[in-house]
Amino acid sequence: MEKITDWDDAYANRAYINDADIIVDGWPVDAKTFRDTLSRQGRMRADIAYGPHPRNRLDLFLPEGKPLGLVVIVHGGYWMLFDSKTFSHLAKGAVERGFAVAVPSYVLCPEARISDITRQIGDAISVAAKEIGGPVHLTGHSAGGHLVSRMVSATSPLSGNLLSRLRKTVSISGVHDLRPLLNTRMVETLKLDLAESERESPALLSPLDGTKITFWVGGDERPEFVRQTQLMQDAWSGVTPDIVIEPAKHHFSVIEGLTDPNHALVRSLLAL
Repeated sequence: MEKITDWDDAYANRAYINDADIIVDGWPVDAKTFRDTLSRQGRMRADIAYGPHPRNRLDLFLPEGKPLGLVVIVHGGYWMLFDSKTFSHLAKGAVERGFAVAVPSYVLCPEARISDITRQIGDAISVAAKEIGGPVHLTGHSAGGHLVSRMVSATSPLSGNLLSRLRKTVSISGVHDLRPLLNTRMVETLKLDLAESERESPALLSPLDGTKITFWVGGDERPEFVRQTQLMQDAWSGVTPDIVIEPAKHHFSVIEGLTDPNHALVRSLLAL
């Protein structure tokens, strides 16, 4: 891999994806269609509070019949963009497999720091897990991939009882070493410093014993995202993580598999 000299370019996705704006503009449309369908069927609980901030809310999508367990999907956007209602449709695959799915929003940077968001996601998972019994499965994309990896690292905010319910985590296109972000213009909004970047980097933390995790990335993503995924094979070798590089997928299309109950991404997440 060539030495990176322009770190802003290394993390730039839209500039390297054809029809990027069309894809991103389509997410909230697909998400609303999914919510409307499940709402009409009485299988959605919207805006469940897990904290005091207006963005401390999650939507819960229910399968037909008693849930087999809980899936939590954490959205991306470099900790600075989007909310749960942009990505509701990603719950479709797991819901059709019989799982309840929680999709939380969280307070974005710069109002919150990344360490604050880590705690918020811990709170969101805890509240959702009180609503739905059984095993808990976690997945997230990009910044969300970082956040679910943090949930199963040594300084996880989750309680021991909840950790005992975790069955599988899938980090999709996650940023696992935050230190390179210090070289980007994003750092001004993230308010990230070296100390926090080290505290919040899963690659610099030990995984929790018994963690079952897959690090998933698209084969057509920016090289830095592939590198960030592959480095976890060594960093977390103690729990023998799976590394999947899905061919012909870029940073915006790699999440599409979550909408298909038969896709390998859903099967991995649900440990089928």
